[in-house]
Amino acid sequence: MFTGLIEEIGRLRHTGRQGEAMLLTIDAATVLTDVKIGDSIAVNGVCLTVVSFDRNSFTVDVTPQTYRHSNLKAMRSGQPINLERAMLAGGRFGGHIVQGHVDTTGVITERKQEANAVIYRIAPAQKACMRYVVPQGSITLDGISLTVADSGEDDLTVSIIPHTLMQTALQYKENGDTVNIETDVLGKYMDHLLHFGSRSAAGSENAEQNGRQPARGGLSAAFLADNGFL
Repeated sequence: MFTGLIEEIGRLRHTGRQGEAMLLTIDAATVLTDVKIGDSIAVNGVCLTVVSFDRNSFTVDVTPQTYRHSNLKAMRSGQPINLERAMLAGGRFGGHIVQGHVDTTGVITERKQEANAVIYRIAPAQKACMRYVVPQGSITLDGISLTVADSGEDDLTVSIIPHTLMQTALQYKENGDTVNIETDVLGKYMDHLLHFGSRSAAGSENAEQNGRQPARGGLSAAFLADNGFL
């Protein structure tokens, strides 16, 4: 698990490709101080496993699934990358719950200055993810924990303070560039619980009436009331 607080900006040294499989070697410093084989590092918000490392870099595998759902496939040597190690159990939780599981990519359609902040407007490739985007809620862009300033059916905006901009690779991105998007995991789990499966007619109805258990079709009002939620 991660918090979305970027520890350093790394640089892509080398990319090895075989179809949709990739091997990335990334120059870094901070995230290497206590690194071990098998450790998780968020690379532009994507949770990847360290398979080898030396004093100045580490290497990670990218599977076809990750290749298809992230912007890692478009990265070139020398490109800046946001890096964050997995959260320590005793550490401060300064951002929000970030899994490093990218939902979709998004395109920056607008970047503008507003007083001391920079406003980014993002259009997700998969519009369905907008159901989990809540104004003043949390979102992760390229691994950065951010607050949603506004959202509509097709896009969202975030307001970036100077410190966040200067400490992350977002400072180098302009209109037309892509970012990895991870929406708030709490919303995704709630949506899944409410809409999982479909009711199996009599069986589900009887279970609700007799055992007061949630049906496969979702949580029922009776179940929520019986368990003190209503």
